[in-house]
Amino acid sequence: MDTTKVTSAKTSFDLIVIGAGSGGLTIAAFMNRIGLSVLLIDKRDETIGGDCLNFGCIPSKALLHIAREVAAARRAAAYGLSVGGAVVWERVREYIAGVQSTIREHENATWFRSQGMTVVLGEARFVGKNQVQVADTVYTSKRIVLATGSRPRTLTVPGIEQVQNLHTNETIFTMDVLPRRLLVLGGGPIGIEMAQAFARLGSTVTVADPSARILGKEDAELASIVAKRLAAEGVHFLLEHTLTHFSAPDTARFTTSAGGEVATTFTDVLVAIGRTPNIESLNLAAGSIATDKRERLVVDRYLRTTNRHVFACGDVAGNFQFTHAAEMHAATIIRNFFTPWPRPFTGEGISWVTFTDPELATFGSGVADLRSAGVPFEELVTDLTHDDRAITDDYRYGLQKLYISPTGTILGGTTVAPQAGELVQELILAKHAGLTLTQLFAKTYAYPVATRVNKRSAATFMARKLTPLRTRLLRFLY
Repeated sequence: MDTTKVTSAKTSFDLIVIGAGSGGLTIAAFMNRIGLSVLLIDKRDETIGGDCLNFGCIPSKALLHIAREVAAARRAAAYGLSVGGAVVWERVREYIAGVQSTIREHENATWFRSQGMTVVLGEARFVGKNQVQVADTVYTSKRIVLATGSRPRTLTVPGIEQVQNLHTNETIFTMDVLPRRLLVLGGGPIGIEMAQAFARLGSTVTVADPSARILGKEDAELASIVAKRLAAEGVHFLLEHTLTHFSAPDTARFTTSAGGEVATTFTDVLVAIGRTPNIESLNLAAGSIATDKRERLVVDRYLRTTNRHVFACGDVAGNFQFTHAAEMHAATIIRNFFTPWPRPFTGEGISWVTFTDPELATFGSGVADLRSAGVPFEELVTDLTHDDRAITDDYRYGLQKLYISPTGTILGGTTVAPQAGELVQELILAKHAGLTLTQLFAKTYAYPVATRVNKRSAATFMARKLTPLRTRLLRFLY
């Protein structure tokens, strides 16, 4: 059966959700669970699960897992284990597809219909303030949620039509051959994660970016640690290089910040220069939904569009573009559905991880945020040079920065280390619960777990309380 032709005899619903990614599914599943009628619309059964399942988080993390395994095998040569041969890309693709298929068992139209949800496959467009049309059928709802996600921003430079192996995150995981020479355009998280992964799999990788450094939204010192680790693995960087054109099917030309010109050759190009919201086919004007000069949705603090009965969730909302941010959007929207006193989405508590090796994890407020808000804080810097677990596991380059209130409350922080995304989780919980470093210091950590770095930071804070007056008092009491 052609599932794109499936429609619903029912045309009026309590809620319509357009887009079956993380945010849309979270909202649709909850509303369905409490007994409200929900219509979930997505273009195809194969795109249910959104960018994360199909082109983003899941395939990229599966690829990174394989790349770590390969890198670990090669490092074992230092201990006498000989590992030979080359990575078979077909097997890599099979593994990635298998991971996706496992998750897709509970993320498909048939599954959601079995849970009592109405699912229609096709392209939705507004035909009224509370009406959308799919194929020849018009559906009506009290409220509508737009969760249509985003796609890679298109690269437009002269000569690009010559490039045969031009990839984005939507095609890089299913290409036929492992690139021999991969040019990555963009030094953000997607570009950097893929650069390291393909370098480990055997590609010669070059990363080009107009900026002076990679991971521009991160702490510069910690981002430089990631850059050095990637460079040690053979990734070549062309920073402060702006792509001007492709002069041949395998040649890209750049201008440098110093005014020079550089050319580099490649077999494949990965474009990772940003994201564009998927809204152009929605016929937003018919729904009284406005866009700004950049053709992005106009969304207020409550994630409402200019049509107060239509909400934006996930990438189309225009702020944090993470799967877990879409989940946070969904929680805000759901809560506000049921209260006359809506709460705004603030992004407070957001965290993110760049899944390189080492990982770079950030949470809470950063230095710029705290200074602009006039919040008093101090910075605690803990390097892992003398951390016992870092010594045994060979990551003494690791570094942690925490931003602390005068009373020791955790305001935010960032860490670079293997599994940094896991290391910061207890710090995020402590921040959420309003715990102080004094309370964290009182916790007993099994030796030598990696999270003892958090206690070391707490110990640094506690040591500052040992003023000369207090030390004299302690000696007197003893």
